[in-house]
Amino acid sequence: MKKFMAVFIGTAEARERSGWDKLDDAKRKAREAQGMKAWMDWATAHASVIVDGGGPLGKTKRTSWNGVSDIKNNMAGYTIVKAETHEAAAKLFENHPHFTIFPGDSVEIMECLPIPGQ
Repeated sequence: MKKFMAVFIGTAEARERSGWDKLDDAKRKAREAQGMKAWMDWATAHASVIVDGGGPLGKTKRTSWNGVSDIKNNMAGYTIVKAETHEAAAKLFENHPHFTIFPGDSVEIMECLPIPGQ
């Protein structure tokens, strides 16, 4: 089986569309609890193909030829799964709680390729 990294994407537009910030505290906490239960249920259902459960991602720094700087991107979290094909890996995330309950935008799935020459 091949390995695939799934990156959970969160955008300001998706957050706005979800109405997340308009929820009162009690409703937001209830939705968070519902979302975490659904996420854990998803992880349990797919435990046999999860290589690394990953987790949320924090603030980003970029290091380049001109040093280190603070930047922003839309990556909110990650997980690594195994699947026979790229399509099969992508299908694992259909209707995922990241964007069906939480205000996430999408999940981007890419194959973890072998290092050339090894």
